[in-house]
Amino acid sequence: MLEQAVRYFTQESRSLSCMSIACGTENSVLRAMGGEIDLFGRPVREDSIFDLASLSKLFTGLTAMRLRAAGKLDFDAPVTHYAPQFKNLNCVTVAQTLGFEVALHTLERIDAQPDAKSAETVLFACTPHPNGENRAYSDIHAMVARYILEGASGSSLMECVRQEILVPLGMTETWCSVPQSFRERCVSCDREHRIEGNRWTVREGILPGTCHDPKARAMSPDGRDFCGHAGLFATAGDMIRLCQGILREDILSIEDLAEMARNRTGFRKKDGGWTQHLGLLCYVKHPVQYHSEVPVYMGDKALALSGFAGNHLAIDPERGIFEFYLGSRVLNRLTVLVPEEGKSLADYGLAPDGTGCVDWPGEGKVISSVDFVHLKDRHYHTAVAEALGLDA
Repeated sequence: MLEQAVRYFTQESRSLSCMSIACGTENSVLRAMGGEIDLFGRPVREDSIFDLASLSKLFTGLTAMRLRAAGKLDFDAPVTHYAPQFKNLNCVTVAQTLGFEVALHTLERIDAQPDAKSAETVLFACTPHPNGENRAYSDIHAMVARYILEGASGSSLMECVRQEILVPLGMTETWCSVPQSFRERCVSCDREHRIEGNRWTVREGILPGTCHDPKARAMSPDGRDFCGHAGLFATAGDMIRLCQGILREDILSIEDLAEMARNRTGFRKKDGGWTQHLGLLCYVKHPVQYHSEVPVYMGDKALALSGFAGNHLAIDPERGIFEFYLGSRVLNRLTVLVPEEGKSLADYGLAPDGTGCVDWPGEGKVISSVDFVHLKDRHYHTAVAEALGLDA
């Protein structure tokens, strides 16, 4: 079951260099793991430390809900009430920001700025726009949320997360800046390969414990500040504590969790398709399973997130179950392929599902993790459903 999923992703398709799976209830857990955490072939272990990537948004969203429950944060207040730096967001509410209800655009790329101060200046100048039928999910909303929560609490976002989530749940192995003595346990994100048109690039020299997300690195080059959208690291054990704590209502009431998982962006388009279905800094159930981060065996009050580096998490408080996997689809892998005009995946030697290898000049075969997210229903969620005795 779970072992079969690990074997598929780490040995058969090899989309992930390593993988750690956990699923269960508030009182029980099933686990499996396999693969290698670095180029030296060291095996993944229970205490391996993963870059959570966009799973970090869950911590930001939960912290916002905790501050609201404590009366410290008014979701109906304008962003500028707590974060006056965002002068263009005086007519945008906290709830609209957390719920992706408006698009937030920057004039320049944050990750293209020469230093953290310049990156922050670009973020502060972001402007609101209607979502329309476009993609609503964005990192910018969680990055703005950082400053809202810091204004509401009077402390750094990382300190908020520590006091509101990590300490209550006993999560001692979750960090924004991984202690130097623990970094040998970190899963590597080095040597990421990308093909974008005629540009073939390799991102090298990414040290263990360095956040993969380029915007987080731009905003916090030393990794000491949690930027809201990405940048947290954790062990699978700590993520189990988080999920079980959520199911026990140790962090939020089931009513608050339902409010967090309420659809705020999804509607049917004129062509019959659907827009993205998003809650407060999370994905919620989508009518079309192919587009849903929430697995088929979870209900309408479930929430989910995924991360570019190779992570996924879903929790259904109503049905009392959780599941997640942590992994690396980046380590010495082809992560992005934008074919040149007139070419398809097959022209690069890949299968229609993005699996396979690309011939990289001077290197030989490079394993692909392109489109691996669309493999998880068949090769991961089916295994979890079987393990938990659910209908997939």
